[in-house]
Amino acid sequence: MTVERGFWREFWHAGHGPTLLAAFLYFDVSFLLWMLVGSLAVFLSADLELTASQKGFLVALPLLSGACLRLLAGTLADRIGARRTAALGMSLTAVALLCGGLGVQGFVSALCTAALLGVAGASFAVALPLASRSYPARFQGIAMGIAGAGNSGTVLAAFFAPRLAEWVGWRGVFLWCLIPLLITLVLFLLLAREPASFARNARQPIAREPDLWWLCAFYMLTFGGFVGWSSFLPVLFSDLYGVPAVTAGTWTAACVLAGSALRPLGGWLADRWGGVGVLSSVYALAGGVASLIGLVPSPAAAVLLMVAMLGSLGAGNGAVFQLVGQRFPGAIGKATGIVGAAGGVGGFLLPSILGVVREISGSYVPGFGAFASAAVALLVALRWLERRWRWTLAVRRQVEPGVAH
Repeated sequence: MTVERGFWREFWHAGHGPTLLAAFLYFDVSFLLWMLVGSLAVFLSADLELTASQKGFLVALPLLSGACLRLLAGTLADRIGARRTAALGMSLTAVALLCGGLGVQGFVSALCTAALLGVAGASFAVALPLASRSYPARFQGIAMGIAGAGNSGTVLAAFFAPRLAEWVGWRGVFLWCLIPLLITLVLFLLLAREPASFARNARQPIAREPDLWWLCAFYMLTFGGFVGWSSFLPVLFSDLYGVPAVTAGTWTAACVLAGSALRPLGGWLADRWGGVGVLSSVYALAGGVASLIGLVPSPAAAVLLMVAMLGSLGAGNGAVFQLVGQRFPGAIGKATGIVGAAGGVGGFLLPSILGVVREISGSYVPGFGAFASAAVALLVALRWLERRWRWTLAVRRQVEPGVAH
């Protein structure tokens, strides 16, 4: 216990706590808004009379848009700083909320709003580099895990958005969400401090680094799986078990809470024991759960399995970014933008595929099987790459003794 208290005391004094808090708050409210379309999908699909494939595409579009915009946001965070980039992002997100509350009249206008909300998803490439640069290398996993726990905004969206929609309508939810967004903007500008070295090595070429693309593949399943399932679970629970939108949202919130809570734990475990081992366990568990989820008739069992899956994926997210912070410390904004974009693409593909598979086959089971197969394939690839990864990190530890394994 004394050792743990000493660790947290050292962590608190090693960096800038208010900046870490600001990064968390910014990411949290942005994630809430990024997931808003998925949380309101049952209401939107009923009002706009959408087909299964249209529901899947509408829910997935903010994820794709956010993935693309993360590339730009990460580059901007390296060039002009995280504070300015975040303020710009939150301002544009406010425009998206106004469009959702006042401009949606059909499927096409709903798609436009969903695409604009991708700006909120791009916050990932700003919040995590800000947290990373505020702490030394030996605390990268836990610092980025805490900031990344802002994906708990998904819990808030899943739990509160359906309830609020029953009171003010789904258009009203978009307008009400302007309040937490504006409060967060003010708090962020008050708390966040721009690290003096934010532009260091901003032009470092990293696109030809093989490790970057392997990290993209790993994050495509962990974060893509987490955000894809999070956005689609209200539709999935409603379709499979015929439950009301509020009940589906409550079940989704329970599942997402596990993933959000375990992200810092994944980063902490990666700091202590290595990201490779943590990711291996994550892929094994996620693949096993995905292969079982379509075979259980009980909704309670399905929810428990989804809690286990999203919890493991959340821990995997923290482990991946422990590796990102270690491998690309001088271009963390750019690396975060690229890896984060890959995760967003994974999140886009998952609900899109599930919707199309359901419409073609009448069942979600083939989609579950595809996800399980992807997890197993990445587990095999990770074990094959383990020696090379360990060698790379060993070299870095010789150069920078504070670097964790």
